Formats: sequence, C-alpha cells, structure tokens
Amino acid sequence: MSKKKNMAIDFQDNMILLTRKYLKRKIMCPETKFRHYVKERMHILELLKRTVDMGESNSVLLIGPRGSGKTTLINSVLKELSHVKSFKENALIVNLNGLVHTDDRLALKDATRQMQLENVVDGKVFGTFAENLSFLLDCLKSGDKKSSKPVIFILDEFDLFCEHHNQTLLYNLFDIAQSAQAPVCVIGMTCRLDVIELLEKRVKSRFSHRQIFLFPGDMSLSEQPLSAFDDRLELFQHLLSLPDDENVNRIEHQYDDCTIEPQFGSVWNDYIKSLVSNVTIVNLLKKMYQIDVSERSFRNFLAITVSSLSEKHQRLEINDFIEASKMFSQDDKVLMLEGLSVLEMCLIISMKHETEIYDGEPFNFEAIYNRYIKFANQNSSIQTVQKPVIMKAFEHIKNLEFILPVSGMNSKVEKEYQYYKFLLTSQQVMEAVKNYSGLPTEVSQWAVINM
Repeated sequence: MSKKKNMAIDFQDNMILLTRKYLKRKIMCPETKFRHYVKERMHILELLKRTVDMGESNSVLLIGPRGSGKTTLINSVLKELSHVKSFKENALIVNLNGLVHTDDRLALKDATRQMQLENVVDGKVFGTFAENLSFLLDCLKSGDKKSSKPVIFILDEFDLFCEHHNQTLLYNLFDIAQSAQAPVCVIGMTCRLDVIELLEKRVKSRFSHRQIFLFPGDMSLSEQPLSAFDDRLELFQHLLSLPDDENVNRIEHQYDDCTIEPQFGSVWNDYIKSLVSNVTIVNLLKKMYQIDVSERSFRNFLAITVSSLSEKHQRLEINDFIEASKMFSQDDKVLMLEGLSVLEMCLIISMKHETEIYDGEPFNFEAIYNRYIKFANQNSSIQTVQKPVIMKAFEHIKNLEFILPVSGMNSKVEKEYQYYKFLLTSQQVMEAVKNYSGLPTEVSQWAVINM
C-alpha cells in the first residue's frame, strides 16, 4: 500500500475519532442556549436583574419533572447575565444540592467557601453549627442594599433541604430575603409538586410563594403543535452536525483538541441532513418522543449512538439509531411482563383473550382460571397446577397493577368473583410474548390465536 494511501486512511481514522469526541462533548455538555419556556425564563431573568441592579431580595421555586429543563433554564439565564458588567463584577452565586449537602452544616460550609469568605474567617475553625450560621448571617446582613454584594442562592433538589433539622438554613435564607437586609435571591429547584406543604409554618410564612412550573409533557404528541416535534428534528440535526466554515474558528477555540477539517465536516453534515428526512429515522424519533419528551434522555440516546463510531465503523447507520433506541423506547410494563413466571404469563394471555372476546368488559378470577385450565388440558406439555397456586399468581398480577378492581362491583363478593379491568393493551402483551426468553412454543402460539 502506498504511503499516500496510508496517510489518507490515517487522516480519515483521525477525523472519525475527533468527530466522536466532539459530538459526545456537544451532546453531553449542552450549551446554555435555551429554546423553551420563554415566559418562565424571562421571569427568572427579571428577578435576578432586580436583585443585582436594584438590590431587591426575592425567593422563587422552579418546579417541574426530572429532565424538564430546570437546570438548563437557570444556567442559560446566568450565562446571559455573565456578559453584563454589573452582574459579573458584583453578583455572588452559591450552588447547593440537596443530594450533596445532606445537612445544614455541610451546606453552610460550602456556602462560606463559594462566597469566598475564607479570608474573613482568617483560619478560624467553627466549633459549632450555630457559630458557622451566625458568621454567615452576619456577613450577609452587614451593610445595606447599596453596599452589600448581591448573593444568589441556587438550591437544587430543594425538597431534600426540607428534611434538614428544623429547616434552619431555609428559614434564615427566606428570612433575609423577606426582610431585605441584604440583596439575596433564593431559587429552589424541585420535581415535588407538593413542595410548599413540606415547609414548616415559620419557613412558609417567610417564603414569597412565587412558583414557576415547567411541564413539557402535558399534551400528547397529537395535541401538541407541529413545531414541537419539528423542534426535536432540528435538535437532532444540530447535535449531530460538525462546525461549518463560519464556526470553525469559534469551535476550535472551544475544543482545542477537536479540530475538524472543514471539507470532512461538510460531507458529514450533508449525510446527517439526509438522515433528518429518512422515514425510518423520523418514525423512530417520533415513537421515542411519544414515550418521553425530555431532552435529557434524547441526548443520552444520541450519545450512545455516537459512541458506536470507530475506525472500523465510520458512519452512523440507521441500525445504530435503532439499536440505541431500544434502551430508551421500551415500555416499562412490557419489561415487567417479561419478568413474570410462565404461569403468570399464561394468566395474562387469558386476560387478553377474555378482554378481546367481551370487548373490554371486566372479568373475575373464575373466568380467567377456566380459560387457562382449558388451554392447559389441551396441551400435554403444559403442567397443570393447583387452584390456590393459580390464585396466588393472579394476586401477584393484581399487585403489579396490570389489573384494577372495579369499584362498586366487589362489595361482599368472594375474591374469586371480584371483577377487574385489564390495564394492558394487546400490543403490550404480544411484545412481551415476543421478547420473553424461554416461553414454551404452545404458549406463544396461544397468544397469537384469534379467539
């Protein structure tokens, strides 16, 4: 092989490895550009501006499910404000996390460090929590609105701070914010909708009761505007694209060790663009979006896909996306079904048939038992078991909430004749049957039979 050809191969291999490195960073370390919740973001932005520019004190809770974008929203606001001279020079930002700072002592110690008060402490070791708290409060309360530096407290996993003894930290932070002794803004982030109820009365009375909710998945895909899924397609293309000619210098500065050759990047981006219009990819992304609209899991999916790139695998094939999606698009109920015993799976299939025959009407144990026994008697390979064992399997299925008792129909009725509603779809049952390892052939065939 000629030296020139070897150099070309080495160049291509190097570009692929750099591409994988660059894309994984881009996907897993999201930029602070924020595309959603315009009103909510503006609300937070104005609160922080007023704290820094006017010396106002505020408190607010940002509430939304995991993956809804709470942290990204806050980071995008802080990134924007970091370009404002007054904010950059004056504001102190203290980040605390309920998972890390498991008690007030740890939280106060870290807050002191982040506020750069070690010099003031002058090597002093606090003997008690009360001393540390008193010192921090004195520092916060000293001066006035004009002379005190504004401090922004960001409390992630806010609900966990509510479990601290007497909620001392929260009480004092909200007290300072309410009394306006110093410009302080307290931002709590949580996924608990009932977080206000977790606050003690004295803490609640000092909180502003300002709550901002982020709910990305309120509507089904069919009810959402078309632009919602279009935005996901745009994000797909953006996250998998390499820097173009205009952005090469900026990107090179950001990722000094990931310099991508522009011509290689152009060819790569054309291919990614073709994937966006590929029917298989679009349907796959649409299915995943229906199951989970959160951007976090979507980025994790892309990171796993990109990880398949190597010197021997130099292009993202459609099958790479399909394989990676299996980790994110599987139905939890289907996974639970795959963990059932063969007997329990037979009862599930009996329920499926019973529901299909009687058009979704409720059923009782006796009906399912009779259907299973009929099947078992017709297949010599299926071992018959005693009725109490079958009842126990039925109750396990009930405890897993695959069936739901029908209210108003079960009072003073023996448990064998109590009525239940089947909560699974035929598609879920059939998918579990298909994926069930070691399920007897007769059972698989029985599931398919049109009763």
